[in-house]
This record gives sequence, structure tokens and C-alpha cells, in this order.
Amino acid sequence: MKSGDALHNPTIRGVVICGALLAIVLGFDAAQDRKAASSTPESAAQTYKEYCSVCHGRTGKGDGPAVPALKVRPPDLKTLARRHGGKFPNDYVSNALRNGLKVTAHGTAEMPVWGPLFLALDSSFQSQSNVRTTNLTNYIKSLQK
Repeated sequence: MKSGDALHNPTIRGVVICGALLAIVLGFDAAQDRKAASSTPESAAQTYKEYCSVCHGRTGKGDGPAVPALKVRPPDLKTLARRHGGKFPNDYVSNALRNGLKVTAHGTAEMPVWGPLFLALDSSFQSQSNVRTTNLTNYIKSLQK
């Protein structure tokens, strides 16, 4: 078989095409990861404003506009570190964002679970959902007194 004949073989052609498509997808995913990783503090602040401030308030004090409809006032996010022995609870906050928390402030329902929503916003890229959660956790950390 001549070297030029290899691409006329359906099996070899399929392998070459699959390899090329895989390289394109991986390159696109890497570009998306770089884009997500370069998120600015302003975008984390915007995420907080869109998803958290309705209950936790603009500054995180637990005084958002939805508070009158809740059984119990949401916690002051500015005191998370103080309430956890002086150390900001990164894992706790990330887990709460991804999986929600059972809290009485929301009656019988759970705190909104943002992990699936963030994944839906970037359904092709789990890493972007993780970066969004990490950036939001870091933003909440920046609110500490």
C-alpha cells in the first residue's frame, strides 16, 4: 500500500478524523478553561449579585429583599470566618454552593443549590462550573470583617 492510499482506507480515515475532532474539542475545552480561570473579581461580584444578594443582601449581611418572606433571616456572610474559629471555611462554602444546605430560613425547602445551575450555564464544561463556584467562594471570603 502506498502512503497516499492510507487515507482511502475507511478504518484509517476514521481514526484520523476522530483524532482530529478530539484535538479540536480538547483545544476548545482548554481555551474555555483559560477563559473561566481568568474571571475577574467583578464577574464574581456580579454572580453574587445575581444569585445570592436577594437573600444575603448586597453586602452579605443577610438583609436582602427576600428576607421578609423567610422564616429565619439568612446568616451574615461577613462573619463566616469569625463563626468558624477565625478561619474562612472554604470547603463549607463551596459545598453549600454546590449542594445546598438544610436551613430553617427557607422553611421546608433547602437553600438554593447553585452547583447544578452553574453546570447548566456551562453544560459542556464542568471545569467552568467549578471555577464559577471557586470564584464565588473567594468573593464571599473577601466580604469577611
